[in-house]
Amino acid sequence: MKLILKLIAGIVAGILAGLYLPLIGVELLYTVKELIGQLISFTIPLIILFFIASGIAGLPKGSGHLLGKTVGFAYGSTVIAGTLAFLLVSTVIPFLSGGITFEAESATQVGSFIDLEIPPLMGVMTALMSAFIFGIGMSQLELTTLKTVSDQGRDIVDGLLSKVIIPALPFYIAGVFAEMTVAGTVVDTLQAFGVVLIAALVMHWLWLTVLYVSTGLLLKRNPIELIKNMLPAYFTALGTMSSAATIPVSLQSSKSNGVKEDVANFTVPLCATIHLSGSTITIVTCAMAVMFLSPSMQAPSLMGMLPFIMMLGVVMIAAPGAPGGAVMSALGLLTTMLGFNEGAVALMIALYLAQDSFGTACNVTGDGVIALWVDRFSEKA
Repeated sequence: MKLILKLIAGIVAGILAGLYLPLIGVELLYTVKELIGQLISFTIPLIILFFIASGIAGLPKGSGHLLGKTVGFAYGSTVIAGTLAFLLVSTVIPFLSGGITFEAESATQVGSFIDLEIPPLMGVMTALMSAFIFGIGMSQLELTTLKTVSDQGRDIVDGLLSKVIIPALPFYIAGVFAEMTVAGTVVDTLQAFGVVLIAALVMHWLWLTVLYVSTGLLLKRNPIELIKNMLPAYFTALGTMSSAATIPVSLQSSKSNGVKEDVANFTVPLCATIHLSGSTITIVTCAMAVMFLSPSMQAPSLMGMLPFIMMLGVVMIAAPGAPGGAVMSALGLLTTMLGFNEGAVALMIALYLAQDSFGTACNVTGDGVIALWVDRFSEKA
């Protein structure tokens, strides 16, 4: 919640700076934004490389049937959730927006005092392929030394995110909104913010309703009782903004739903890193809204969006525990597959962080359904 308050403070500070500071003050803030943006761009491939490689190498051994079922259900849930979010947003946002537009690109001539470029060490797809090759290799060959190096690289990047980049995001957002204020586009942007955030929250609740009603009907269980038992995990995740920190409560909630202890102990911690249906719903909803409401961007068709959704389910594996880790992992796809520019990326970060706790709560509550299905099918193994 502190991060959300800091984000709001950054938006307010940026608007006030754009209204009352002389141009040189706005350019100083813009310079800070540019430097932080360069650091974010440099870090994206490292997030994908170390976190995915470490996540794949760390998958549990000796439980092949449970592992396959858990990964299959989790990935399927993530892709279906993202697809439904796309279909609903494509239908609803044009009616809700009421002519409101985002301005992902500013028309003002605000410039930076420092023209500094920090090229990434590799491209996003290179990082993704390298992560899969090394992750699978470390797992199959049991290369403990390389696994340790991968884990330590993940810890370094996680520290960079939690100690530097995430705390700096309010300044980054302040620079974006200062630039928008000078350009005269901030009012429309704030109006669109409200529409998109409400849409994302409604998508979360609709998805959880679909999950639990369908699961209750198919497993012949009371869906109200199932979701009632998961409410402690939902509200815990709202406060922690971390699936990992909510694992103890999620375990207890899943066992209250009748999931066998050994299945719950395996499935719930694993889903905390690989099942991100709520985060996917948010990213797809916000991305589509930014494209729909930005005159300079073209929203893709379902077939054009499906590869992006399917890749999201992969790049967010073992997303960092720091708040906003999922969207940081997804930024590379937003720029390479959807053509997001710097202004659109800044809007995505702001939108995602504003509802991060609700996306995490959706992830965690959905884990309870995955555990129920793995438990059901494990009886046949």
